[in-house]
Amino acid sequence: MQKYLFVLLVFLLAACASATGSGTPVVDESAAGLPPSPAEAIASAPDGAAPPPGYEGRTWADIVAEAGGQSVDFYMWGGSELINTWVTEYVAGVVLERYNITLNMVPISDATEYVNKVLGEKEAGRSTGGTVDLVWVNGENFRTMRQGDLLYGNWSQFLPGSAYVNWDDPSVANDFGLPVEGYESPYGKAQFVMIYDSARVSEPPNDVAALVEWIKANPGQFSYAAPPDFTGSAFMRQVCYHAAGGYETLLGEFDQAVFDEASAACWQLLNEIEPFLWREGQTYPENRTRMVDLFANGEVSFDMAYNPAEAASLVENGRYPATTRTFVFDSGTIANTHYVAIPFNSDHKAAAMVVADFLLSPEAQLSKAQPGNWGDLPALDPALLPAEWQGQFAAIPRGEATLSAEELAAHSLPELQAPWITAFEQGWEQEVLQR
Repeated sequence: MQKYLFVLLVFLLAACASATGSGTPVVDESAAGLPPSPAEAIASAPDGAAPPPGYEGRTWADIVAEAGGQSVDFYMWGGSELINTWVTEYVAGVVLERYNITLNMVPISDATEYVNKVLGEKEAGRSTGGTVDLVWVNGENFRTMRQGDLLYGNWSQFLPGSAYVNWDDPSVANDFGLPVEGYESPYGKAQFVMIYDSARVSEPPNDVAALVEWIKANPGQFSYAAPPDFTGSAFMRQVCYHAAGGYETLLGEFDQAVFDEASAACWQLLNEIEPFLWREGQTYPENRTRMVDLFANGEVSFDMAYNPAEAASLVENGRYPATTRTFVFDSGTIANTHYVAIPFNSDHKAAAMVVADFLLSPEAQLSKAQPGNWGDLPALDPALLPAEWQGQFAAIPRGEATLSAEELAAHSLPELQAPWITAFEQGWEQEVLQR
């Protein structure tokens, strides 16, 4: 039978409530005992950093001054109300009060929406007055925009906050294998984790093979979002890593012959489990938000996320049961960094850079890492921070549903270069969805 995507009304995650009931996620520096943000950090770029194009001979303070009164249209995935609230309330509130910058979040369902918008403007000769000022990006969309000369750069290493980034980390300096080269600024880190309800699953599978056996023994209790949904795509690649006997043969530049051989085993395994999936595999959840609904409603026993702390956030906000836990496979799970970037034709580059710098600041990264706000892994390296900030990051409550940083790091696997991911996503549609 021809399979199709099951499209339902998407229920957004419940926003976390503040003490005032406004839903604004805030880290109160006085109440939490945070060290104040040093004024000098606002006014100085890292030693030796070259000013961005168009700002030669100017200082960071000059850029901040130019940014005042500008607005930034921030195009980002809008599928999580938790994340949306953190951006529209906390981030927008701070940059307006501190820098007189108006931050407008523009929610999208897929990054191709802003890629196509910027590409269309370039093809129309619109080199200024672009409608997109800042984007949340990584992976194949970053590669597409770089190859199409759609991004402004080199700018990110001039941000004062970039001094707290470990640029020697290959997963930070390279976005899905493509060198960042100052064209995007780190926003957060991610690692794929499996989520389960310990009240329903007493002992989670420790590898893909064991998960396959569990799926077959418990029909209807498992599903994954249809690629190219980023979480569903990550799960699919985890299965393909296993089916290929490891990820090592898939690293480096795309090789069609290697892909054909590795993917054949992957499609065979995914088609093998399909009849045992939710709704007998005749339909797949269309996105991550729908997977959240299925798990929250008890329709499936497993969920999955790119954010290791997302499950704890959903527990804290009453969306998931208190018995929710996470795990990684013994062989490891895929990890990467996500970023923000500035389109080439934005007229508000100064304000976009200031917003990007605030997103990278210790205070914003600490707020973002709180499970009740977002729970995203910090993009900066706490070891590079002053001691008083290191203590604050070490004290972040992780909750029982979040694995330790040490366990995650010990089970981290690299991402593939973007052409591999595109090939796997297209192959899944042809060889699994449409069969």
